[in-house]
Amino acid sequence: MLTVGLTGGIGSGKSAVTRLLGERGAVVVDADRVAREVVAPGTEGLAAVVAEFGPGVLGPDGALDRERLGRLVFSDPGRLAALNAIVHPLVARRSAELRAAAPRDAVVVNDVPLLVENDLAGMYDLVVVVDAPEDTRLDRLVRSRGMTEADARARMAAQADRAARLAVADRVVANDGTLADLETRVAELWEELVERAAAG
Repeated sequence: MLTVGLTGGIGSGKSAVTRLLGERGAVVVDADRVAREVVAPGTEGLAAVVAEFGPGVLGPDGALDRERLGRLVFSDPGRLAALNAIVHPLVARRSAELRAAAPRDAVVVNDVPLLVENDLAGMYDLVVVVDAPEDTRLDRLVRSRGMTEADARARMAAQADRAARLAVADRVVANDGTLADLETRVAELWEELVERAAAG
């Protein structure tokens, strides 16, 4: 099994690379998806979040109101730390279960947005960084996601900078061209990952 940590700044195209690798046969462990799963209704994670933050973080349907919770924690480092203390161990445990269920010769791609920020590079056999220039990322966020330029810049500034991401990269996938360019680069990366997985 080859474990890959895949990351990239917001607007870099990390999700597109993850999708393309999944289509080629990678076992994808998406940290954001797992984080939602571990606080779904009926889980111990949601019960712990409600015990810590109160029933006001629930929506009318009994599910976590992520926006309301976000307003509580992102302006208060102590509250954010309390949330992370609940969610991060659950995400780590569930991610480990998903990796353990993968075939022995699998390429397991862990889509980890905050890989650099949380100093997680050492957990993986290989770190792949999806990279695009800041002006390209900014344009994508404004045009494709409908963010204001100020919001997009704030989201970018809240993450590790480009140099910090590139410093931990074993492989860089440049995403500064067309989708066809990206597909070619991902196909080349996939061949290398399969060879490395087969070599053990």
